[in-house]
This record gives sequence, structure tokens and C-alpha cells, in this order.
Amino acid sequence: MDRQDGLDTDSRLEGCVTMPSGQLATLKIATPLHRGSMKVVVSIGGSVLVPEPGADRVAEHAAVIEDLIDEGCRIGAVIGGGGVAREYISAARNLGANEIELDQLGIDVTRLNARLLIAALSEESVTAPALDYEEASEALRRDDICVMGGVAPAQTTDAVGAALAEYIDADLLVYATSVPGVYSADPNEDDDATKYDELSATELVDAIAGLEMNAGASAPVDLLAAKIIQRSGMRTIVLDGTDPDRIARAVRHGEHGGTDIVPEGVGAEPTYWASDEQ
Repeated sequence: MDRQDGLDTDSRLEGCVTMPSGQLATLKIATPLHRGSMKVVVSIGGSVLVPEPGADRVAEHAAVIEDLIDEGCRIGAVIGGGGVAREYISAARNLGANEIELDQLGIDVTRLNARLLIAALSEESVTAPALDYEEASEALRRDDICVMGGVAPAQTTDAVGAALAEYIDADLLVYATSVPGVYSADPNEDDDATKYDELSATELVDAIAGLEMNAGASAPVDLLAAKIIQRSGMRTIVLDGTDPDRIARAVRHGEHGGTDIVPEGVGAEPTYWASDEQ
């Protein structure tokens, strides 16, 4: 599959017209997505999916995922731990748990959150979170919905999402976070923080590294995830996913209010983002 346009040759419509200069130009024509035409990894923060115990937000995200699958996407969903994980980790730290034990506790919570999403999906979905990338990839080959949480200590679900996207050679990676995108500084700490509309992967690494150097700062994507995005050339979007419809618009049309991460040499926008007017 060509990551540059996200569609197999026989699942897109293109036409050529002669421009005034005599050159041929290819027109991208928007068409319904066909099964298998695009692979997308959506990394959903735990604070986005489960801001507090309840079913409504989980059901809304599950509905968006299933709609995208009905339109032809193959979806891998990676779920974070959020506030619940932080509460458990804080309590366990006070009880004397070491850092690896705390990481493992966080992984357990991400998998609980992943099970909530699985419960909201159709019966054709997998019945349990994938425990590694190979298991996740096998689910996608069966046209199942792949859902997973954390994988290993010292690795966040940000990095898991990027690694899964690289492993399955996804066309698009979407980070659904609780902030509108990537900023020049922590917007919770700096009123002058500027949101980036677009960054190269190298610029993302630099921006995240700068944020992590400041004590108490937070970033929507961690440094390891940024470096995986950089090495893989993965087209990525970081957006506010508290409204799951934003995820759907980003996947369908590339429309969002977040930050585009466009690695060097990634090529033109995917054909499935072409508008009806083109």
C-alpha cells in the first residue's frame, strides 16, 4: 500500500485533464472508501475516553470507530490510562511500589479502559485487548477491530500508538488528546504558548524535547512517540478528541483544529481527503 495516498490503485478514481500549459494534471476524485483502503491507528487518551466512570463517552467513541470501519477503514485503537491510572500509581507509590511496578499498574489500567471500549463495540470485535503488536496485527488481517492498551514498562501508550502504526504500516496516526494540539510551551503554564498548525516530524521532536525539559510541563505526545513518528515517516494528527466526531472528520477529510505532523518526503495528501469539488 502506498502511504502517500492511502488507497490501493484499484480503489480510487483519478482522471487526467490537459492544463493550459499542455501539461497533464491528475484530478483526485472523492469516492466512498473501500474495505482495506486505509489503515488508521487512533490513540485515545484515558482522560478522553473515560474522564470519569461512565458509559456515554465510551459509546460515542465506539460508534465513530464502527462508522469508519463500515466505510472501509481498518482501525487499530490504543487506549491510555488517564486519571484513573494516575490515581492508582500515586497510591501505589505511597505504598512503596518501585517504578517498574508502577508502570505495570498503569498498563493494567490501560487494558481495563481498552476492555470498556471493546464492550461498546459490535460482537464482531475482538474480545480482549491485544497484548503485543503481532497480536494486534493479526486482528487487523482478519478485518477485526484491533484494541490494545499498554505493552511494556517504561513505554507510554503514546509510544505504543506510534509503534503499532509503524508495525502495520498505517496510512494515518491520530492522537485524540484532551488538548487541541501541539504547543510551543505547556498551555496550562504559559498563557503565551502558541499552537502549531503544522510541524515536520523533526520539528515535533524538537518541540516535545523542549517541553519535557521544563519541570512540570506536559505534552500531548511524548518524546519516544515523536522519534518513532520521525523514523517511520508516519503522517500524524494531534487533536482534541473529547468530541469523537473530530476524530471522524480528521480521518475522512483531514479536517481538524489540531496539529498536522507531516514527515519529510511523505508526499501529497491522501487521495481520500480529496473534496467533491476537486
